Amino acid sequence: MDLVVSMNRMPKIGETLQGDELHTIPGGKGANQAVGCAKLGAQVSMIGAVGQDGFGDVLLAQMASHGIHTDAIVRRDDCSTGTATILHTRDDNCIVIVSGANGKVTPEQVRQHANLIREADALLVQLEIPLPAVQAALEIAREAGVRTVLNPAPAVALPAELLQLVDFITPNETEFELISGGTYANEQELLAGMQQWETEGPRLLLTRGEQGVAMVARGELATIPAPRVQVVDTTGAGDACNAAFTVALAQGKEVLEAATIAVKAASLSVTRFGAQAGMPLLSELN
Repeated sequence: MDLVVSMNRMPKIGETLQGDELHTIPGGKGANQAVGCAKLGAQVSMIGAVGQDGFGDVLLAQMASHGIHTDAIVRRDDCSTGTATILHTRDDNCIVIVSGANGKVTPEQVRQHANLIREADALLVQLEIPLPAVQAALEIAREAGVRTVLNPAPAVALPAELLQLVDFITPNETEFELISGGTYANEQELLAGMQQWETEGPRLLLTRGEQGVAMVARGELATIPAPRVQVVDTTGAGDACNAAFTVALAQGKEVLEAATIAVKAASLSVTRFGAQAGMPLLSELN
């Protein structure tokens, strides 16, 4: 559940500010991405966990309202539903996550629903659940020949054996520096870092906010620019991008076309308030 505090500017360390509003909004990266895929017309199943609490009730109802299959989402009575407290201004946001039930998702739970992954056209995973559960999902997908997309957020160092199971990884610039161990002062250094990464790791789709998305293509840094829009709320833009990219891959589109669709979806998402409410419908994207 996203607890969104709207304010004019971010507080400084130790400072108390008067906020404008508090919104309680269904969120979570996995749920946001699931809703994003469903609103683009995909048939979506989600594996995850919520608490046996009011937030869990609301989140499951929200998923069901979008036609998402929730049979693999566990209700746990030993912890609360995960939360993200978001400080939101017109131009930016910062987020503190308390994992709650998300942190209790196990490889065993994932494997109980292996057929959902084996029968899918694509698997989309992120890092708000423990790495062993993420790796279990990726292993099942790789064995079944299912295309995989990893959104490495919140960013942590990733083991080589997990990365070998990923077809596409979608960090932002800060996350890429963390997972690659490099720093990139300019576009030339960034290109070199991305090329080096792709010699051993999965294909990169680098999200760059209002600049769009960057990829390595024919030895150059290819940037797909984001259309200019009136920004209302940037929360969930990365999730919209990942959802649209994965749906496009599942439909058999080429990588460049899928990335272009992803940029448009992310740009549309920031024109509305709330992560899941901002996910565009297929008709809007068209």
